[in-house]
Amino acid sequence: MDVRAGDTNESSIGELFGRVAEDAKSYARAEIAVYRSIAAHRAGKARNGAIALVAALFLLNAALIALFVAIMLALALHIGPLLAGIALFVVVGIIGFLLVRYGAGKLAALSGDAEEKAALAAGEHLS
Repeated sequence: MDVRAGDTNESSIGELFGRVAEDAKSYARAEIAVYRSIAAHRAGKARNGAIALVAALFLLNAALIALFVAIMLALALHIGPLLAGIALFVVVGIIGFLLVRYGAGKLAALSGDAEEKAALAAGEHLS
């Protein structure tokens, strides 16, 4: 083969690297588009489930209120309406307080445990 200096079919190394960089950018954009469409598809499928869970939460809340009213009415026959209301308030308040303490303790894990905090502090000292 005869290779001439003025042959326009050959690309320089810089042009080849430029094409490779453009191809890599196109590939990365395509990958991002795929993951976005997967996430959108999953969110669309999960949306109806989330709506059903919220509706169930409201219905369970209404059922719980009805149960508390029934308990209070049953207690009112024995100890009077005011004392029944106070007794039910105390019991439900204690249960609510314990659930809040439990939930807050579990949410504290989001800030990291002692081992994780020590590792992060050690990493800050190195940099």
